[in-house]
Amino acid sequence: MLSVDAIRRCLDGDIPASIATCSRDGVPNVTVLSQVQHVDGSHVALTYQFFNKTRENILANPFAAVEVIDPVTGAAYQLSLQYLRTETSGPLFENMKAKLAGIASHTGMAKVFRLLGADVYRVLTIQAICGATLPEPPRRNLLAATRIACQQLTTGTDMTLILDRLLDDLAQLFGISHAMVLMHDEAASRLYTVASRGYETSGVGSEIPLGEGVIGVAAREKTPIRITHFASDYVYSRAVQESIAGQPGAIESRIPLPGLAEPHSQLAVPVLAQGRLLGILFTESAQDLCFGYDEEDALATIAAQLAQVLLALQSSASEDSAGEKQSTPPPSGATAIVRRYTADNSIFIDDDYLIKGVAGAIFWKLLRDYAGGRRSDFTNKELKLDPALKLPALSENLEARLILLERRLAERSNFLAIEKTGRGRFRLAVRRPVQLMEMPDGGTP
Repeated sequence: MLSVDAIRRCLDGDIPASIATCSRDGVPNVTVLSQVQHVDGSHVALTYQFFNKTRENILANPFAAVEVIDPVTGAAYQLSLQYLRTETSGPLFENMKAKLAGIASHTGMAKVFRLLGADVYRVLTIQAICGATLPEPPRRNLLAATRIACQQLTTGTDMTLILDRLLDDLAQLFGISHAMVLMHDEAASRLYTVASRGYETSGVGSEIPLGEGVIGVAAREKTPIRITHFASDYVYSRAVQESIAGQPGAIESRIPLPGLAEPHSQLAVPVLAQGRLLGILFTESAQDLCFGYDEEDALATIAAQLAQVLLALQSSASEDSAGEKQSTPPPSGATAIVRRYTADNSIFIDDDYLIKGVAGAIFWKLLRDYAGGRRSDFTNKELKLDPALKLPALSENLEARLILLERRLAERSNFLAIEKTGRGRFRLAVRRPVQLMEMPDGGTP
C-alpha cells in the first residue's frame, strides 16, 4: 500500500481535495475540502471549519473517503480514512491554521475560512485512480544540497562566518534569495535578527514577539510553519510601526524587520537543541508554491545541524592567548554624544538609535571601560562573568549579541566598531572622542 509520505505533494491544498462521508443511515454527502495535512506515514489531518453535514456525518460514522490530486503531474489518489480526534491547539493546529490563511487569502475567502479544529484521521488505504498524468519535471537535488550545507556548517569555528555561510548556501544550493536567521531572547519572549540576505536593509537587531506572524508562531509552537500562498494574517505586522509613527521619537527606537511586502511563500523553521528554542531559520519568496514538503524537510535538517553547531561552539568555548596589543591612533574630530537610557538600555549615538536590551548593556560596559582607562581590548569570557550584564545562560546568546552589535555599528557609525582580534577576543575601535550620558529611567526620547 502507498504511504502518506509518497503523496505529500498532493496535500498542500494547491488543488482542492474532495471528501465523501455517510450519515448513520447511509446517506452519502460529497463536498470540497480546504486542506489535507500530512501528519506522518499513516495519518493525515483535515480542516474542521464549520459544523456542517460532513462534520455531522463524521461524528456519527467515523469513516470518510478523500480524493487528492498531485498539482504537478495531475495524478489522483483516493484515501480511505478513519476519524480519531480533533485538536484545537498546538503545533498541528497552528500549522494548519497558517496554511489555511494562505489558501483563504489566495482565493479571496479570508473572511469565510476560519479553522475551528484539526481533525486527525488514520489512513486505512491509499489507491491510485487510473488516468492520464504528466511526466515529473526535473527537480533540484535537495538531498545533495542539504548534505553540502550541513557539512559547511561543521567547518566553521566563528558564529559570524557560520551564519553568513549558511545564508550563502541557501542562495547558491537551494536558489533561496530571501532569508534570515533570528535568535531567541528567552527573557523577553522575542526573536531578534542577527543575519539576513536579499533585502534592501539587513534589519539586524529587528525584533518580533513569539506568536506574531509566521516567524513568531513557528517559534512559539517549535514547529515548522510553511505557507504557499500570500497570507496577510501571517505577514509580520508593520501596523505597529505605523501606529506610533506620529509619536515624536518613538519610531527611532524600532529597527524595521526585513521582509517582502507581499510574500507569497514563507517557511519558518525552528532551530532547536534538546527541545530548547535557539532561534528561527526563515525564508520567503514573492512567488507562490516555492516551498514544498521537501524544502521543509531540507531546511529542518539544516536547522538541526545549526543547533548542534551552536551547542558545540558553546561547549568548546575558549580564547586565544593574548597577543601583542596594537597601538591605535588617538580619537580625533568632533566629540560624539552617546546616550544610554537605563529603562531598557537603549543606546543613541548623536540622537541616532543604535540598539537596546542586552546588546545595549554590553556596548555601554565597553564604552565605560574605554572612557575610564582608555581600555579597548576585551574577551568574551569576562563578559560572561560580569553579573551586571545579566546574560542568558547559553553562551551562544552572547556570541549572537556581539554579532548584532558589530553589524549595527558597521551600519550606523563610521567611528565606532567591534573588531575581532582572535578566538574569544575583540577590540572596541573608537576613532572620535565620545562623551557618555546616562539618562534616567523614563523611556527613550
